Amino acid sequence: MTDEDRWRRRFFAYTAVRLAGLAIFFVGLAIAYSNLARHGGWPQLGAIIAVLGALGTVLAPRQLKKGWDHQDQQDRDQ
Repeated sequence: MTDEDRWRRRFFAYTAVRLAGLAIFFVGLAIAYSNLARHGGWPQLGAIIAVLGALGTVLAPRQLKKGWDHQDQQDRDQ
């Protein structure tokens, strides 16, 4: 695998994780303000899911990068 292939895969993984976090955020909003979970909405559950989605959008890509940096450091040391 070339470096270009590795970085391409990492870019797509990074983007997919951010999009998944956004999707979870919007599902939380839908639960809070629509009849998706129950009639009249469910603001408490929707807010929890929306916050988790927002945190996932911000924090999960950072964790991916930390893991990749650690992996790259191990590859350099070998």
